[in-house]
Amino acid sequence: MSKHPLYPIWRVSGYLPLNWLHRIGHLLGRFYIWLPNREKRSTEVNLRLCFPEKSDRELGQLRDRSIRQMGATLMEMAAIWFTPTERVLGMIKQVSGSEQLVREEGQGLVVLLPHLGCWEIIGLELPTHEQVTSLYRPPRNRAYETLVRQARERSGAKLVPTDTSGVKQIYQTLLGGGVTCILPDQQPRSDKGAVFAPFFGVPALTMLLTNRLVRKTGAKVIFAYAERLSAGAGYHIHYLPADERIREADPVVAASALNQGIESIIRELPSQYQWSYKRFQIQLDGKQSPYRRSR
Repeated sequence: MSKHPLYPIWRVSGYLPLNWLHRIGHLLGRFYIWLPNREKRSTEVNLRLCFPEKSDRELGQLRDRSIRQMGATLMEMAAIWFTPTERVLGMIKQVSGSEQLVREEGQGLVVLLPHLGCWEIIGLELPTHEQVTSLYRPPRNRAYETLVRQARERSGAKLVPTDTSGVKQIYQTLLGGGVTCILPDQQPRSDKGAVFAPFFGVPALTMLLTNRLVRKTGAKVIFAYAERLSAGAGYHIHYLPADERIREADPVVAASALNQGIESIIRELPSQYQWSYKRFQIQLDGKQSPYRRSR
């Protein structure tokens, strides 16, 4: 099977010091800032929607910092995916809130991982001491799929497909006291199993999977993110409690609580969030996407 086009770069650079990888990533980001591109424009649209109180200068500065961090995300994958697990885990310099992982005997745990900082390292660290089964949506590039599965499953995690069989396995994991990790800020492909709820005050189509999982299994739910420390010093993992309203019967209340939790985390570290993602692509009442250029 053919390999992903970035495989040689990732493989060769994987053993570079983390601070070098981040510096290279920041340089790539600076280059990306100079060029017109979709990710840059999506970042600008999202920031303007989510921070209407900021000036153009402040939004431009946050955009540039975010794109440089996006470059760091790309380059650090070389170390996270292609070097020994022990070396990767050694990059974790601090863990806060680890008591959030404690729950009642036999109780499952849903860990919500927004696209903030280095979310991949949490998915590698948790399986070293927890039974982790997570949903996985295969990318279109088959070679990339092979790389991702090998990287994410090498410390013991189990990836299952985002279909009925995969969801059933998630339920069984939680009922058995295991853990699942969910990326909660992805836009669902349709409004089936989702509702519109405010995200930074903007209606966003929001998944109800977490709500359904915790209501049916009694699982505990928490947030987690890995802060990227300055100068390539490593990572600081944060575990945080989630609002109990996430398990409410009212889907809009539950989705709103989920989005508010994500928003509060992002506000702590806005430059490390993946602002290039088209979170508001599907609009309420079929309105035009904000990412579409007007003629």
